[in-house]
Amino acid sequence: MPRKLFKKYMPDQHKLRAHPSLRWLGDHLHNPNLWHLTRKSVSRAFLIGLFCAFLPIPGQMLVAAVLALMLAGNLAVSIGLVWLTNPLTMPPIFYFTYRIGAWLLDTRAREAVAFHWDLASLQSELSAIWWPLLLGSVLTGFVVASLSYFAIQWFWIWHVNRSWRKRKSDRAARRNRTDTHD
Repeated sequence: MPRKLFKKYMPDQHKLRAHPSLRWLGDHLHNPNLWHLTRKSVSRAFLIGLFCAFLPIPGQMLVAAVLALMLAGNLAVSIGLVWLTNPLTMPPIFYFTYRIGAWLLDTRAREAVAFHWDLASLQSELSAIWWPLLLGSVLTGFVVASLSYFAIQWFWIWHVNRSWRKRKSDRAARRNRTDTHD
């Protein structure tokens, strides 16, 4: 079943419960429904985790945890998928989403500029790219999250049906073997 596949890569729920950034959730973390691996909970977790991964904000894990609580998604999968955007993947992903946002807003995308590490320069650059980045990130996150939600739904159903067909053919093969021995 797909459950075994997801469980193989899932972080330990006891470690997540003890994680300092999630302690504020308190007793909510002990809700067993947050840890179940079902078609609905995992597909919701993909929806939540991948959407939050594309948000250009600090605290993506926090947003994913709250949404997992609210939407009954698997908490561990939701939080784990946020790490799609990590320090190595963040620059190309957010540059891509910025370009999409700039295209949608019909603004000229800013190319590489000389950047000075001071507060005024940082504020100036962020104010210039913020709206295209936010629009592109939210839109891309929504599209990727929606596609992943439906892909997980389809994959889960396909895998279960395949398992049932395999079991049925195995039973028929065993039945045929015992019939030939009699």
